[in-house]
Amino acid sequence: MHINLEHAQKAIEAARKKAVSLKTQECIAVVDSGANLKAFLRMDDAWVGSIDIAIKKARTACLFAMPTGQLGKLSQPGKPLYGIEHSNDGLITFPGGLPIVDEDGVLVGAIGASGSTVENDQAVAEAGVKVLGVSELPEHPWRT
Repeated sequence: MHINLEHAQKAIEAARKKAVSLKTQECIAVVDSGANLKAFLRMDDAWVGSIDIAIKKARTACLFAMPTGQLGKLSQPGKPLYGIEHSNDGLITFPGGLPIVDEDGVLVGAIGASGSTVENDQAVAEAGVKVLGVSELPEHPWRT
């Protein structure tokens, strides 16, 4: 099952509103459950370099069904997934990417935000997921 366009746009709009409240300019990407771009927004004056990062954050969260920040903890030197960011045509392993899970616990897509601090990026992505009223991901042995 994939996120539909209506929900993807709703997530982007909620994320955009959060970015405005934080006084930051963000790039916000939503991908479907196959990690394919579904919807995208580049706010005025958002960094061009953040386009790729937002999309890769969303793809990363989708491909591994976990927040990018959690994957980052597992990909540090000496950790079990060290070097993973070089796979899948490049992953992002710092905060700002979150899976989107439906009420049945099924991964339907992911959101990625980039353009500010990782704390702001994370808050913007969280606002996009929260508006959809989705549940938490089911337990997985790699999540910390």
